Amino acid sequence: MDVNALRARHPSIPYIAPFLVFLLLLAVQEYNPLPQKIEYPLRLVILGVTLWFCSRDVIELRSRHLIASASLGIVVFVIWVLPDALYPAYRQFWIFQNPLTGTVQSSLTHQTQNDAFLLGCRVVRAVFFVPIIEELFWRGWLMRWLISPRFDGIRLGTYNVQAFWITAVLFATEHGPYWDVGLIAGIAYNWWIVRTRSLGDCILAHAVTNGCLCGYVLATHRWEYWL
Repeated sequence: MDVNALRARHPSIPYIAPFLVFLLLLAVQEYNPLPQKIEYPLRLVILGVTLWFCSRDVIELRSRHLIASASLGIVVFVIWVLPDALYPAYRQFWIFQNPLTGTVQSSLTHQTQNDAFLLGCRVVRAVFFVPIIEELFWRGWLMRWLISPRFDGIRLGTYNVQAFWITAVLFATEHGPYWDVGLIAGIAYNWWIVRTRSLGDCILAHAVTNGCLCGYVLATHRWEYWL
């Protein structure tokens, strides 16, 4: 199969394929018979290969606003953990934990929580892979596709009120019982792509947020942040 020809015929593939593979890996992880020592790095390899073959031509990693993007990432991280830090019972309200949004429960087993290699794989996925995969899909593709199905003719960061808010709300739903802070994060990252018109800066901001959250989880053992 000619991957370049496929990408040319279906320009959405580089933006959507890694996200779909990521969701598929999450969906089947409970049924994977492989030992975690093999499963965790294998996921990283699969994601890396998908990004390389499908998306390498559209990935932008160069940051034009390094300090500002990193600062935004830190602000989003603080907003993410602040409600639970100020009011420990905050996340117990039914509006956050219900049959629709799910429950605050970590997917990490006790074995994983005490295994440096497995935790390292989780950090690599959260800091290096997830920001690229999600920013390609949400800000790189969906925000433009909602403006026009011929999204590749729409400049990155083009503002459209419906596209902006639909993307932010859908991004929030991806985060289950943390949908409230997920919504704020979605608004922040959407605003940043409009402001900078740079996918690389959104990837950096997202990576800093996830990196700070990983550090917080490892330092405090608040594993519930890793759903």
